[in-house]
Amino acid sequence: MTPSPPAARRHRALFALSLVLVFSMTTWFSASAVIPQLRELWGLSSTAGSWLTISVQLGFVVGALMSAALNLADIVSPRHLIFASSLGAAAANAIIGLDPGPETTTVLRFLTGLFLAGVYPPALKLLSTWFVRGRGVALGVLVGALTVGSAAPHLVNGLGGLDWRLVIYVTSALTVLGGLLAQLGVREGPFPFPKAVFDPRQTHAVLANRGVVLAVFGYFGHQWELYAMWTWFVVFFAASMEAAGREPGSLPALATFLVIGMGGLGCWVGGILGDRWGRTRTTVLMMGLSGTCSVLVGFLFGRSPWLVLALGLVWGFTIVADSAQFSAVVTELADQAYVGTALTLQTATGFALTIATIWLVPYAEEIVGWRWAFALLAPGPLLGSLAMLRLLHSPAAERIAHGRG
Repeated sequence: MTPSPPAARRHRALFALSLVLVFSMTTWFSASAVIPQLRELWGLSSTAGSWLTISVQLGFVVGALMSAALNLADIVSPRHLIFASSLGAAAANAIIGLDPGPETTTVLRFLTGLFLAGVYPPALKLLSTWFVRGRGVALGVLVGALTVGSAAPHLVNGLGGLDWRLVIYVTSALTVLGGLLAQLGVREGPFPFPKAVFDPRQTHAVLANRGVVLAVFGYFGHQWELYAMWTWFVVFFAASMEAAGREPGSLPALATFLVIGMGGLGCWVGGILGDRWGRTRTTVLMMGLSGTCSVLVGFLFGRSPWLVLALGLVWGFTIVADSAQFSAVVTELADQAYVGTALTLQTATGFALTIATIWLVPYAEEIVGWRWAFALLAPGPLLGSLAMLRLLHSPAAERIAHGRG
């Protein structure tokens, strides 16, 4: 077996790839900070304005499905793919700075998401070539860095926001910087996956792998809850303060920054538990806790904002703590020559679900109010937990986390 590289080299690769992911993905989450300004500029309704966010998710899904069908993450070097995709995302995002109007901007946001599908899954695969033992922690740190970056728009808005064109151009520049860092600063590690050739049957082969399918179903449950909570918690918090007779001000944005940002710590802890206790057990624990929070948070609606924030921090910690462990399981169970295809297919289908729940939560709020709106997210982690329990008791568990399941 190939000996592990010195810890310093592995940690440098982890640090560099964390920067790559945060920089390259800024065109997704940092540009979201200016969506309220664009809605006001163009006089968009909340429904029309929501497409500026959802179009990115939809573009990511389409891009990931195309990548999986073409095996791009396996037949193209991950760092080359990240570099080219970062340039495409930066270009599409930068054009928004020319104020092309809402329809064109929606298309450009779709293209941004499409290109970013060539950044996230390949980064997970590339980091996995540096870690066999400790892979759960490493991937947890990587996803944790992305989580903290996802919280950044709320901090920007809480502090008063920035000129929207400045945000657009800065995020485009950072995305180019992330691509360059991947191309020039991160090499494949000492545990490379086998070389692959284009094989359109691999998408079907991924779905024929029972262990991978169970991990993907677990990821479905996780995604059903995650992005809907990240999207609507700020609205819930503001409405809760108003129901309590308090002026929201900037507190909802700052609270949401803390709640989402807490997930960065959760990803690290989830990685430690995944490597030492088992990935399936860790995902079941975290989904159980987060699903419980999705039901309980409604009972605090209209109560003290500090109580809502306290539960929100627990929810933010647990809701993403399991995320990287699903990806780690896929890297361990999939055909090793087509790990990139499996990861890409997993993220594509998982992100497709997020579009549904982002739409459903506000409709549920209109029908049953905020007391029960978030409760519709609870079935996701429940069903995801059942899938991971089945995986724990299957023969495939022996290949997960060095036999820990």
